[in-house]
Amino acid sequence: MSSSMAQQPATGAIDPSPTTIQRIVAVIDIGATAIRMAVAEIHAGGKVRMLDQLVQPVQLGKEAFETRRLSRKSIERVVSVLSQYQRVLREYGMDGTSDIRVVATSAVREAANRLAFTDRVYTATGLHVEPIDEAEVNRITYMGITPELLAHPELANGKAMVFEIGGGSTEVLIVRSGNVLASNSFRLGSLRMLQAIDLARAGVDRRRALLENHINRTLTQLHDFVRSDAQMDLVAIGGDIRLATRLILDDWQPRELAVLPTKALAELTDAVLKMGDDEIVKRFGASFIEAETLGPALLSYTMVAKQFRLEHLYVSDTNLREGLLKDIAAGGSWTAEFRNQIVRSALSLGRRFHFDEMHARSVAELARKLFDQLRPQHRLDNRHEVILHVAALLHEIGMQINVRSHHKHALYIIKYSELFGLSRSELLQVGLIARYYRRAPPQPSHADYMSLDLETRVIVGKLAAILRLATALDDTRTSRIREIECHNDGKRLMIHVPGVRDVSLEQIAMKQQSGLFRDVFGMSVTLRAGET
Repeated sequence: MSSSMAQQPATGAIDPSPTTIQRIVAVIDIGATAIRMAVAEIHAGGKVRMLDQLVQPVQLGKEAFETRRLSRKSIERVVSVLSQYQRVLREYGMDGTSDIRVVATSAVREAANRLAFTDRVYTATGLHVEPIDEAEVNRITYMGITPELLAHPELANGKAMVFEIGGGSTEVLIVRSGNVLASNSFRLGSLRMLQAIDLARAGVDRRRALLENHINRTLTQLHDFVRSDAQMDLVAIGGDIRLATRLILDDWQPRELAVLPTKALAELTDAVLKMGDDEIVKRFGASFIEAETLGPALLSYTMVAKQFRLEHLYVSDTNLREGLLKDIAAGGSWTAEFRNQIVRSALSLGRRFHFDEMHARSVAELARKLFDQLRPQHRLDNRHEVILHVAALLHEIGMQINVRSHHKHALYIIKYSELFGLSRSELLQVGLIARYYRRAPPQPSHADYMSLDLETRVIVGKLAAILRLATALDDTRTSRIREIECHNDGKRLMIHVPGVRDVSLEQIAMKQQSGLFRDVFGMSVTLRAGET
């Protein structure tokens, strides 16, 4: 291993107990200030055992947040670090790239030349860099932190705000009893703050005042976002708060949630803000990466705790890499629990727009049954079932704006909403499926539709066609059709409705709505009452 490569202890919230090893995997996180890698064993039953953690500094955030471009020098620095990591992985017997997941957060995501960056990395190393958006970060955070919350006697049934200050953004989850009530991302990051106020030109007192002013603007947004007078705990994650916790609490066991007094955190923050980077490194044993961002990050955590009048906050040792490892161990699939979180978020959005919830739930359930019985025809996975389900719940969300063109307004609302667990590209798919549940099918003149690649356009067409059938089945808005049985001979889809004698109204609606299904799947649709 290179002597310049920093190695971190292989500890954390990952289960270390030995079981049958299935494979060794690695995750690499390309962040604003550092590239971090975790190597772990995946054991039978989805257990994860950490083997190694490495970190190397980079300057991506400084460039991306200021110029929105990554320099050639920085790109080559990333290539060099990833090449070093690959040499380490070969020592673990990992010669290929199939068991390595590489993600990049806000610095790469916001860079205008991110495609050139990812192409250069792939050319040099064979590694695919995946710039993940805020929704994916929140999903991975949820996977990492939820077991800790549910295992804690005071947090298991209470309301908590999971809060992380990164280099470029702040991620927030509001969780109660393991259920996500809301999620959001704010443009408050330690590096972004440093650049915004140009600390090099300010004295100690002025520097702090500028930082507080910057943080207060986000606190106003955060208070509006939380919108609750109920008691709420704060669970902090992130490298800066972990370092502060180790400095304050001598007996912290990283696999347990630490209880950090707000007063002690405020005192440490006061001391750090009066120091230069060199003094922080020397006095606290921090790396230069940590020293640069420590003051702004700790001040943010302190001000959030005081804003919500908390005498203490909880600190978790979990991080993005651990969440990624758990995701790999789960096979990258959306669990039933995670699916329910997405559905809850969609229902919450629908209620904000006073949607017809009974009809929406009926259509969504019928769409789910159609999706399940038509698997041989559409050949899509369970993620697409979730996307269809959300589109079915929200297909009439635009009614409050304009009844005549509500399908078009539904696309706009969904596209620009925050739904927990769904990325921007997935939200666009949901919006387009809802947009095409009625009236004209997808057209080359529709810019959002044509922005998709061919494979995704086909997926949208398949799911919109299924949604049209589901809406026809509940055309009376009575939820009287609950069960269906689908049969097809390759040319015709026959839908039987057990227990319902008269489906004449639904047959009229099906005749009007089944054209897209015929165009996409090559089958006409017939609806029949009664048993087969």
